[in-house]
Amino acid sequence: MTQAQSGPPRNRFDRPAVGWWRARLAALFTAAIAILVLHAVVPGLFKFGGYWLFVPAAAVTVLAVPAVLLLPRWWFEVHRWEVTDLAVYVRTGYFWQQSRMAPLSRIQSVDTVRGPLRKRFGLATVTVTTASAKGSLKIEGLGEERAAAVAEQITRATRARTATG
Repeated sequence: MTQAQSGPPRNRFDRPAVGWWRARLAALFTAAIAILVLHAVVPGLFKFGGYWLFVPAAAVTVLAVPAVLLLPRWWFEVHRWEVTDLAVYVRTGYFWQQSRMAPLSRIQSVDTVRGPLRKRFGLATVTVTTASAKGSLKIEGLGEERAAAVAEQITRATRARTATG
């Protein structure tokens, strides 16, 4: 843990996060394409439909391929996190980057979440709940062991900060 944060947060998410992000995007695009194709194939089943829906399905497919292949790699380069003696820092964002900082004195709880898809990639998310209207900070895409260690580190730092402050 460093004394204070200077510049953007330094730590990257774990490399399997790229696969996890790709899988989530692929599932989202697949669902959208499936709905369009279903409406096209079974036009009488819905109020609207018809073969013309193959055109937007093809367009979504054309957009999906580069998005699934390129965006997660780019996110891996952009997203960062760091824990210092003073705060937890997270920088996220797909097109617009957002940097958030939670002072240790404002942290209320630290949780680790592992959903089925994250678990498949060996990942977990550390959620830092604060006394902020902005909501929780999430450090997504950490290996399960690393996430547990980070959650413990934040908890110990918060406890130490509370005891001395």
